[in-house]
Amino acid sequence: MTSDPRPAPADPRRRRAVRALRTAAGIATACLLAWLILAYVLFYNPPLRTVGTADAVVVLAGAAGERLPAGQRLIERGVADELVLSSTGLPGNSAADALCAADDAGTTCFRSDPLTTRGEARAIAALARDRGWDRIVVVTSTYHVTRASTNISQCSEADVTMAESTPDLDALEWLGRFVEETTALAAALARPA
Repeated sequence: MTSDPRPAPADPRRRRAVRALRTAAGIATACLLAWLILAYVLFYNPPLRTVGTADAVVVLAGAAGERLPAGQRLIERGVADELVLSSTGLPGNSAADALCAADDAGTTCFRSDPLTTRGEARAIAALARDRGWDRIVVVTSTYHVTRASTNISQCSEADVTMAESTPDLDALEWLGRFVEETTALAAALARPA
């Protein structure tokens, strides 16, 4: 008796399961790629307006070693006369906190409650309202521009221009920021500051 060289037909249920799995994998891959592209646009290369003159330059807390020099350069360029710093007392903000402790006449400091971007947005809105600021420039890290802008625009009627400071992050750190900022931006949109 000779054996038939043709393979036995595959089980139709198994073919459907394999096809469904491939389709699901394709959809998941497409969603991941779409998210990466959107995250790149919003957090790595956010749309920014040209910085003009303003009533104040506000530097958000955190990563002060990167953000504070960017804010100081804007003051040196004559963008505004007043430098405003968010003070936290936390290690990542030590450079800005030291300047606040020095009580420099050209620097205004505030401490938000809570110590979050939402808290800072509310504090900036109150400062703008109380001091009659119509235009402010807000400095933060590139990855934080979109969320900070969203929070501040939810609280203030001042014309806000965002200015970025560039963090020194590797690809894995950027990916972590993409995840963190995506989650935080979704929360900012779902529950406005």
